[in-house]
Amino acid sequence: MDTSEHKIFLHPIMLSSFLLAERTRLALWLPVGLAAGILLYFLPFHEPSLLPALIGITLALCFLTFPGCYNPVIRVLACGCLTISLGYAAMWTQTHRQPPMPELPRRTVVANGRVHAIETLPQNPADHIARRRITLADTVFDMPQTEGMKPLQRFLTIRLQEKDVTELSPGDQIHLPVLLQAPLFPSLPGGQDRQRDAWFNNIAGSGRASGAVSVDHHAPSSIFRIERLRNYIANQFMATLPQDEGAIAATLFAGKTAAITPEDRSAFSASGLSHLLAVAGLHLGMIMGLTMAVTRLLLAMWTYAALRWPCREISALTALCVGGVYVLLTGMHLPALRSLAMAAFAVLALIVGRRVISMRGLALAAAILLLTGPYDLLGASFQMSFMAVMALIAGYEVLRRPLSRIRGEGEWYRQFASHACTLAMTSILAGLATLPVALVHFGQIQPFFVLANMVAVPLTTFWIMPAGLLSLILMPLHLAIWPITIMGYGIGLVLSLAREVASWPYASIPVTPLPVWGQILFFLGMCWLCLWQQSWRLLGIIPLLAGLLSPCFVNQPNILMSPDGDVIAIRTRSALLTYGKGRNSWVEEADWSQAMALPALSLTQYSNLEKNLFCDPQEHPEVCTLTINNRKVLIGLRLPAHPKSSLDPCTDAALAILAFPANQHCPGSENVIDRFTVWREGSIAIWLDSHKIKQISGRAWSGNRRWILRPGKHGTPLLRMANSE
Repeated sequence: MDTSEHKIFLHPIMLSSFLLAERTRLALWLPVGLAAGILLYFLPFHEPSLLPALIGITLALCFLTFPGCYNPVIRVLACGCLTISLGYAAMWTQTHRQPPMPELPRRTVVANGRVHAIETLPQNPADHIARRRITLADTVFDMPQTEGMKPLQRFLTIRLQEKDVTELSPGDQIHLPVLLQAPLFPSLPGGQDRQRDAWFNNIAGSGRASGAVSVDHHAPSSIFRIERLRNYIANQFMATLPQDEGAIAATLFAGKTAAITPEDRSAFSASGLSHLLAVAGLHLGMIMGLTMAVTRLLLAMWTYAALRWPCREISALTALCVGGVYVLLTGMHLPALRSLAMAAFAVLALIVGRRVISMRGLALAAAILLLTGPYDLLGASFQMSFMAVMALIAGYEVLRRPLSRIRGEGEWYRQFASHACTLAMTSILAGLATLPVALVHFGQIQPFFVLANMVAVPLTTFWIMPAGLLSLILMPLHLAIWPITIMGYGIGLVLSLAREVASWPYASIPVTPLPVWGQILFFLGMCWLCLWQQSWRLLGIIPLLAGLLSPCFVNQPNILMSPDGDVIAIRTRSALLTYGKGRNSWVEEADWSQAMALPALSLTQYSNLEKNLFCDPQEHPEVCTLTINNRKVLIGLRLPAHPKSSLDPCTDAALAILAFPANQHCPGSENVIDRFTVWREGSIAIWLDSHKIKQISGRAWSGNRRWILRPGKHGTPLLRMANSE
């Protein structure tokens, strides 16, 4: 046998030995395969068929059940094909299980529906009236065209008028005049797809009430009992504490997040403490840990129970029950459900005598959630939760011995040093693991997050959560005012800390988000680094670093145009110059600013700062000329009074971008993007390279999928789709 044949023969042997060495960790890649299948479903331009998944499942089962097929490489490949196909099939099933998207009326109509949920928004400082937003279900419209229509199968989120103080409860049947709009098109190609989010979250659209609410009848007390209880708890906290502290308390113990002011949200985000406002594993661990400790202490004080009962197992089961109630009260959000599933596995492991916290428990919880709700994979909460927990488990597998050496013989100063190191390492590991998720979804990094968490997390663990849990216990007895007040002092300290850290220089640094391929590289690198045990796990650092550096290889567009044509933006070295105002321009400018990591400024005020941008508000107020790479681009900002005299440069420009219909205003030029272009294609991104002009539309990026609305579909009164199958 020659050398080449020997190498070919050795290759599968080396791969088999690799798999055998990591055989106890192979099952941990089950959720990774499911995630790959979910992502594959979103790749095609048109809606794909279920057939590829069925073929993959059939082939994988054939290889796994074929007699005599014991080659580990083939079996691992078959298992990978099976998990990818299952993820694809789960995503396809969830997509086609959603009800159709209705077409909403574009003018004010009277909506009749049932109140599904009520959220309290931040108060108006002028009149101290709390604004509210309701979620409406089973909605019908009072219009001649909708006579006999069936109730909508999707929810509507409606913001009530500020001075509307009508008493509402979940389950009430109401009617009110509203002006609705469909889910927004992406502000830029590849940006946040709100239509896709609305499709999978069962949302039909949003709107504002143009009149007062009228209650047809109040629901019986047995309907929406949990939602009413959550509202009662939130109102108790907000009535006892000041507005800012009460809003945070309502978030921690009732899951009502809408009352937190944008300034406080920004402070928590800039200081790296935003995870404290998202009920997840940290809060559930605090509640369950406190419950288990108190239950274990009470049982130990009872001699009969201490000698005859399995106190540790009873305490663990009690903590799990209390944790389940806490998750129910806070709205059963995805991070809390993931944490509850992990806690259930931990309690089961404790009862049967296995390791309580393990990577297998995390993998099993992730697989269950991905199979039952695969779209959650694309959400920030799922990604941050699992990346953080995976990094913590893998990190402490490596750091267990060094931390035990720091603890030594248990002297008080060594215990203090051990706890401080553990807290710091927890913040560092979780922060670094969730860094790319923060870059993708929030577009910023917080350099001081470790310092802020080392103070805020102990305050939350030993002050806020115990006082809040005691207030929930005493609330039925009307004795909760003292623990609520004590909790409010702790929340005030954490809030002051967040505001102080957020005010420091460079507390929040805007960064260009990672592209899709960079995110995939980083996640694969993290999984490779955390899921394997042998030394080759360090190879995961290569794709991890490549993913973090991926924004350096992305060429940002020079010009952006909103999907409604109302706003145009020009990217410069230091800012994003925007022109125009529309109904949703604040959303579009925020999305653009985050995607470009640049502040959005008014073009009319700052255009003269750029040498290659010329705007003359005196002679030609409706025209700006941009020159990049010796290419001249004419930007028509508004409809001119004398079209030909103002827009003659169109004939000489390489590209004309008009915020109005072109018609006869720009003859003789083939490269024209006007209001009708974005009406058909959605938002437009334009690159002015030295060789050619490149442009891509939102529709070209998103494709023709079930959640993509038709061109211009911002509310056409054709409600037949609401009843279609």
